[in-house]
Amino acid sequence: MKEDKKNAFMTLYTVLESLTRLIAPFVPFMAEGIYQNLVRTVDKSAPESVHLCAYPKSDSAMIDKKLERDMDAVLNVAQLGRACRNTANIKNRQPIGKIYLSGVDSLGELFIDVIRGELNVKEVELGAAAEEFISYTVKPQLKTVGPKYGKLLGRIREHLQNADGLAIVNIVRSGGTYSFEADGISVDLAEQDLLIEPTQKPGYIVETSADYAVIIDTQLTPDLIEEGYVREIISKVQTMRKEAGFEVVDHIRLYVAQNEAIQSVLKNNQAQIAKETLSDAVVFGRAAGYKKEWDINGQDTLFGVEKVN
Repeated sequence: MKEDKKNAFMTLYTVLESLTRLIAPFVPFMAEGIYQNLVRTVDKSAPESVHLCAYPKSDSAMIDKKLERDMDAVLNVAQLGRACRNTANIKNRQPIGKIYLSGVDSLGELFIDVIRGELNVKEVELGAAAEEFISYTVKPQLKTVGPKYGKLLGRIREHLQNADGLAIVNIVRSGGTYSFEADGISVDLAEQDLLIEPTQKPGYIVETSADYAVIIDTQLTPDLIEEGYVREIISKVQTMRKEAGFEVVDHIRLYVAQNEAIQSVLKNNQAQIAKETLSDAVVFGRAAGYKKEWDINGQDTLFGVEKVN
């Protein structure tokens, strides 16, 4: 068992063991049942009952505020990143090349690895400016601009259409006034004088919260697309193993038929797929054993799995 898995199990054990002592006064029989199954089965020296254990005490020395802040950032980024994927209609198993994080200027490599894993992304860039990935169309707000500059309305609309929308938005949203001349007359526009319509730049999806913004690059290279197929194939074969009633440690023979494109992907990545699915052999062009048809990213494919004796 890998060290991170050991740490995860020990953390879960510590949480549940502490929880049984916390809830014992309120749900005594449930707490006792959990305690007997969880603690007494592995530690015969532990008290005979959860009701003979000391009540947990808080240890302020164990509180790590920086860790909490960093994990809060990771959770927010993961949530926004998944929203970006949904908007772009990109499956979670399809790797993406790069994401940009706004509102996160520094983060440890451990947390960046968590983000890579959660969002299935190759590269994470910190400290990005969300505004660089959003363009703005700015129009005059007729109910405020009309009464002040009636005859100039057409010229104001034309000027705003040709101006730098991002620059205007930055000025007015920081409390400033956007000023220019139209037919020799000075025009001063505040945020309430403008209709601001954001438009995301082609090839990027942006999702924002109060403190963070996540921008994903939706352009998928051929290598990324092939990796997405590989992950889908592995997922489908693992599902078939379970449906066929195989044990986790059972080795199999994998069959693939009907679709040349999927067969090509499998041939190119046979070693990885075989390792992940415990396939001792891969047979192309026919199917045997437990068979099932799948739609893999729009590619209809027939797989078969057969346990190797």
